Amino acid sequence: MKKKNHTFPKKDSQKPRPLTSKNKKDFSNKRPFEKDRNTGLFIGRIQVHASGSAHLIAQKKEEADLFIAADNMGTALHGDLVAARLVRPSGYPHRFRTTRPEGEVVKIVERSQAPMVGTFHCAKNFSTVVADDPRFVHHFLILGETLGAKPGEKVVIVLESWNHRQDQPRAKIIEVLGAATLPEVPMLSIIRKHQLPTAFPQQVLKEAAHYGSKLSIKDLEGREDLRKRSVMTIDPPDARDFDDAIEVVATKDGWDVSIHIADVAHYVLPKTALDEEAQRRGNSVYLVDRVIPMLPESLSNGLCSLRPQEDRLAFSVFATIDGKGKPHRVRFARTVIRSAARLTYPQALELLQHPPKNSIAQQVHTAWKCASLLRKQRFEQGALDLDMPEIKVVLDKQGTPIKLERIENDISHQLIEEFMLLANELVARHLTHQSQATLYRVHEKPDPERLADYRELVASYGIKVGDLTHRKELQQFLHRLQGEAFGDALKIGLLRSLKRARYTPEPLGHYGLQKKDYLHFTSPIRRYADLVTHRSLARQLGWTKSGPSSRDLAVLGDHISNTERTASDAERESIRLKKLDYFEAQQHPKKKKHFKAQVIEASNYGLFVELPEMLISGLVPISTMSDDIYFFDATRSRLVGKRTRRSYCAGDSLQVFVEKVDRWKQQVDFRIA
Repeated sequence: MKKKNHTFPKKDSQKPRPLTSKNKKDFSNKRPFEKDRNTGLFIGRIQVHASGSAHLIAQKKEEADLFIAADNMGTALHGDLVAARLVRPSGYPHRFRTTRPEGEVVKIVERSQAPMVGTFHCAKNFSTVVADDPRFVHHFLILGETLGAKPGEKVVIVLESWNHRQDQPRAKIIEVLGAATLPEVPMLSIIRKHQLPTAFPQQVLKEAAHYGSKLSIKDLEGREDLRKRSVMTIDPPDARDFDDAIEVVATKDGWDVSIHIADVAHYVLPKTALDEEAQRRGNSVYLVDRVIPMLPESLSNGLCSLRPQEDRLAFSVFATIDGKGKPHRVRFARTVIRSAARLTYPQALELLQHPPKNSIAQQVHTAWKCASLLRKQRFEQGALDLDMPEIKVVLDKQGTPIKLERIENDISHQLIEEFMLLANELVARHLTHQSQATLYRVHEKPDPERLADYRELVASYGIKVGDLTHRKELQQFLHRLQGEAFGDALKIGLLRSLKRARYTPEPLGHYGLQKKDYLHFTSPIRRYADLVTHRSLARQLGWTKSGPSSRDLAVLGDHISNTERTASDAERESIRLKKLDYFEAQQHPKKKKHFKAQVIEASNYGLFVELPEMLISGLVPISTMSDDIYFFDATRSRLVGKRTRRSYCAGDSLQVFVEKVDRWKQQVDFRIA
């Protein structure tokens, strides 16, 4: 689903460090996981889990992650660059039921400089901070000034030293955010934790403002004039930036399709302050209550946005789609368009659910007829249906969550998705065939061992599946999950078992989409990778003399893969915190709101449940099941009441209400209604 700007954050005094040639080596905050030939030690960034154990992350395809048990961590903290020795080779099972190699940290090579956000606590003779991130399991002893922090307030700290495991790590406070109960503090905590920029440098704003708000005659030179064509945009209701528009015309043998993307490269020129800042940010970040944009508002919501009834510059893809869904006569052009209609997803869905009554409705129906064929062809060719519903948190004016809305990937979303996928693939195929350097969006094949572990998880739900390394088997399994009570939970589990997509100069293919050549072209307002693609295509077509340098693309790909990962983590965390706020408000003693839930697992300490309408999981502790004394039947994976013989197992539907919200663990306990 597309993400769109809706609210811009207030400016503050923090000025992000522009990316220059001097600090390009800082693109990646991870060094490769590799074995030092001289010492025999493994070097890499450590990724800690809430349990206290960790993994040394492998970035080379041929290397497996190195598991680090909690008691083998030494003084390593999440994000540190460490050296580890091998204590157990791969292939030997142990207490963690994994056959992956296990290591022990023997040296801290480089401490992570990332700040941490936590809660300040004050005792008689010392002060401590408990980090919000459960991956930091130790309390930090505070040295020096506390900057006036009061007990219970949120603060930002940096590590000072930690040399011996039996001691407490020492840190200093660098900023006091305020009381955790203030509406703005949780989002500010996320921004500080992930080091997200909050203001544009003045030079960047100056360069963006230079273009004004309207096109000039010079802007139109050499462009195809499509302003009389019936072009439309379809976006979320709260969208303010529109970076793609479509036009689909039925022909005798199929359809003529044109896909128009905002020509951001016309305004963001290489080696300018505007470009360096966009490159440094890598992408826009969408938190629940604001957006941290890649480009200043005058461009992202203004001159680059394909707003209705306004002349806008575009980079267009044209193709003829035949009756079998195959593209022909593909070409690319720089154009000027004028969007004739701006539809929201709900409006488009409403039009698709009824016979067309006007020209706009007819165009939407024509577009869906073509898109549905493209979608059918894509899945027949092996694409995986990994689409997940999203949860939108509706806030009041004070930033308090008042409603959680489940947004399905319905046919209005799928309509736009198929044309964006088509444009991305056509551009990727063209650049590959022309050997033009660019950044590809790649999704590599999953680790067979991780799929085998996932298969065991599926079996615990009573579902028998074959070898999931076979694409047909995986497709059939995903199809079986549709409509299942725990389908969303298992699909999330599968996504975690697959590798993360990333950016690289090599066209390594996209496993999930089953595409040989694929890249990102359709969202240059919010993704720097798409801007790189625009420049590559313009260079190949001879519209510009210079394009992205092939020697810099690998480092750049690592950088924007990391910024994308950071943005994703921040976005999920902001949604999770607002969900906790919402459920905390449901603890009213006299008005207990009931929620529909499904059991996803039974254990000896309770029931793990998921609220499908809100995509949140939690625990019903066995101690709250007071209608009987329940015992765990391990053979059938269920809880059974001794007196009533009532049983609960995976797949059962329940009505629950909120029992407790643990903000530090970021989890919700429920009670059966």
